[in-house]
Amino acid sequence: MNRTLAIGLVLLGAAGAGVVLGLLLVAPSGSPPVPSSPPPPVTRPATSTAPSAVDTAAVNVLARAIVDAITAHDSAAFGKLTCRPQTAEALAGLQRTWDAAGPVKATLPRPPEVRGESATVVVHVEAAGGTKDTPFPLHKENGRWCVPG
Repeated sequence: MNRTLAIGLVLLGAAGAGVVLGLLLVAPSGSPPVPSSPPPPVTRPATSTAPSAVDTAAVNVLARAIVDAITAHDSAAFGKLTCRPQTAEALAGLQRTWDAAGPVKATLPRPPEVRGESATVVVHVEAAGGTKDTPFPLHKENGRWCVPG
């Protein structure tokens, strides 16, 4: 019985040695190769993305005026906020739409985003029919912030 045990251990040892030898021959040796030179750093052009305090203040005033015009259903006041004069027909159509909507509550859920000479203000409107967030694009034209269109 001892002889059978010894032969089994020898065979097990030989098999184990074969596995280890095989792994050593197949496995990569040493540490991974070092790149010849480090990759160049990513460079981005320096840009001034911060809006001026004057533009930020002007956009905030315009955003508040949009909210006030919507809440008051005042199409004439809204018409004064646009970059181009609106026709009487267009303002009358807007007024009919607002009158049909009934009472609304308009708010600014977050500050306007100013990017150079353009900006976006989101107006949140609550009415009997539900709620809606509407983004209004704004533009600076001839030194004045306004609603395009």
